[in-house]
Amino acid sequence: MNVRKALAFSAAALLLPLAAPALAQSTLHVGATVTDPQGGTVGTITAINGTNVTLHTDRHDIPLPATSFTATPNTVLFGMTQAALDTAFEQAQAAAAAAFQVGAVLHDNTGAVVGPITVLDAEMATVQIDANVLRVPRGALQPNPNGGLVINATRAQLLAASAPAAPQPAPAPAATPAH
Repeated sequence: MNVRKALAFSAAALLLPLAAPALAQSTLHVGATVTDPQGGTVGTITAINGTNVTLHTDRHDIPLPATSFTATPNTVLFGMTQAALDTAFEQAQAAAAAAFQVGAVLHDNTGAVVGPITVLDAEMATVQIDANVLRVPRGALQPNPNGGLVINATRAQLLAASAPAAPQPAPAPAATPAH
């Protein structure tokens, strides 16, 4: 899974935790089975990286914040069923994929419009900022819950890092009919 999708889903997962105290790091361990409040299996913890936990469901390896889990004497709980988590993850992936397209509007970390994405490839995105352009790594962009994309920088910072856009060739004159 690429970083963009992981970030998008991790941000969405912050809305999903059970209302319970945060787990101590020692409570979570690789190999632990995670269940929903009704006792159904949600998945197995396959990795712990700092405050993020990778949970393997029947279909996905899903990065989640450790605060999304609640410890009980017998198990580790998660507030969604496996099917609901898989569906939410797939929807987040689809939203992230839809947000990354030429024409998407980039917003800065204050919500201000930076400009449209004009070129997009596997590694980089080019954004038009007034008369300038700036290439940024795709991994620096995240889907914006309000539409388009967002980057963790201000418009002023991005404008300062941008360069004047290459002049566009003038359109060819229209052909005149022969008499």
